[in-house]
Amino acid sequence: MENFTNEPIDITALPKYEAVKLNALQPKYWNVILLNIAAIFLIIGIALAVIVYFVEEIHSMAWLFGLVYVLFLGFTFFLCRISFHKRGFAFREHDVIYRSGILATNTMIIPYNRVQHVALHEGFISRYFDLAKVEIFTAGGDSSDVSIPGIKNEQAEDIKQLLMGKIQKQL
Repeated sequence: MENFTNEPIDITALPKYEAVKLNALQPKYWNVILLNIAAIFLIIGIALAVIVYFVEEIHSMAWLFGLVYVLFLGFTFFLCRISFHKRGFAFREHDVIYRSGILATNTMIIPYNRVQHVALHEGFISRYFDLAKVEIFTAGGDSSDVSIPGIKNEQAEDIKQLLMGKIQKQL
């Protein structure tokens, strides 16, 4: 049997992923987010208006529903804006980094040897702004999969080709 060693690793000498400059999402993706918020709040607003109109007991409280609606809309807008600015991604020689989160920052680092499949998704609104979402599926299951939205279509195609090339090298 060979001489087995299991030396400790100096964790202070490990490379710092925090030092990597992450690419921001395309500014046009903010328009996609705004249109999605508008669509959702339009549906909620119509539903509230119908309820207030047909339920006579709450006619006098319509202003309260309106106030809560406007406050909730402002709060949602605020959180989405923060989330938009905190997202970022980078493709390095051996892995992909994706950062997101509002209150807690989530940073996922996926080595290329864990990538099993790559897909591009263009939503109806995103397609109008020439944007796509790169979906990276890994061997770790749903919890380790990454979706990077707000990337220009051409860049998303290049990223897909890069990742597919890395997958092919492994086979």
